[in-house]
Amino acid sequence: MTEVTEGLDQQVSDLVFAYDAAYGRAAQTVSLSAAQACLLEHLTADGCSMGELAGELLCDASNVTQLVSRLEARGLVARVPDPADRRIKRVSITPAGQRVRDAVRRAFDFPSDRLGRLTQPERHQLAALLAKVLA
Repeated sequence: MTEVTEGLDQQVSDLVFAYDAAYGRAAQTVSLSAAQACLLEHLTADGCSMGELAGELLCDASNVTQLVSRLEARGLVARVPDPADRRIKRVSITPAGQRVRDAVRRAFDFPSDRLGRLTQPERHQLAALLAKVLA
């Protein structure tokens, strides 16, 4: 590995760590864990199944059950039987959950703060490079 590649690897790692830490702090402003806030980000009023949530969050279904139970106890999500298959539970965000999700979004200023340090041409260049890396 070249010195530049090693340095870039570390910079990407530092960026991911800083992003995650900032998201965790934003979630804490409303007394949520980062995982709970992330789950709220994936929900709509129509809801989705517990299995779909586990797939989207890339975690075990038992973890999703635990997260949903904690959010449900706070009135931020609702669990209801699927109308097509009553064995399946659908999870949807409640109006209180939407308000909490919006508060986390407002508190999570990391992307706008960091990207605000770049000029418009630099933002375009970064967008193109990220698209290439993530393709």
